Amino acid sequence: QEQLVESGGGLAQAGGSLRLSCVASGRTFSSSCMGWFRQGLGKERDTVAVISWNGDNIYYDDSVKGRFTISRDNSQNTVYLQMNSLKPEDTGVYYCAAVRTRNIRVASTSYDLWGQGTHVTVSS
Repeated sequence: QEQLVESGGGLAQAGGSLRLSCVASGRTFSSSCMGWFRQGLGKERDTVAVISWNGDNIYYDDSVKGRFTISRDNSQNTVYLQMNSLKPEDTGVYYCAAVRTRNIRVASTSYDLWGQGTHVTVSS
């Protein structure tokens, strides 16, 4: 059974850091493009960061550039999102997603496997 499981969310103060992890199972992780997406309360699910199958191509939304870092460890079937200099507007549910492609995909509609989400709350 294909599955993505996120962890690492929680409460942080503005200016603080959190590290999210997403472990994949039941799918060839190393040939999948992986993405992190964020959904604030009453808002649409937006793309935060995306990383290609080998890590050579990376996309960041302008709102997180210079603060967030996406990375992956194919030997551990895990993708990470290091979040630094957190802001209250970073609050939301963060989802990990996968799509089988060696190209990079930015739009959330391109992804066919999703995790259950992990909550991030940033207080001011």
